[in-house]
Amino acid sequence: MATVALTKENFEDTITGKDMVLVDWWAEWCGPCKQFAPVFEAASDEHEDVVFGKIDTEEQQELAAMAQIQSIPTLMAFREGILVFSQPGALPKEALSDVIGQLKDLDMEKVREAVAKEQDA
Repeated sequence: MATVALTKENFEDTITGKDMVLVDWWAEWCGPCKQFAPVFEAASDEHEDVVFGKIDTEEQQELAAMAQIQSIPTLMAFREGILVFSQPGALPKEALSDVIGQLKDLDMEKVREAVAKEQDA
């Protein structure tokens, strides 16, 4: 599966409408972003059950501000619409594979319980 360009218009529907979504926040002028792009693209070909989205922070400044992006590249992982991972920096292939494996192995019942406890606090 190729990567999907995410915008303000399709971001929420993509995050809430798909089971697993990885988001790469990037910019054209960013050297580490350019290094990470082929790693992210290759992973998208290997994991067809995960949506791989890319957000150009220059074109989607409002979205980047809402997500509080302060460093790029930043990788975010969503499972069933819940943000479960966020980390700045370009990941090597092995680290990205590890993140994807953990995303797939998450016990979403426990995640939802933790989110509910946090909201009640």
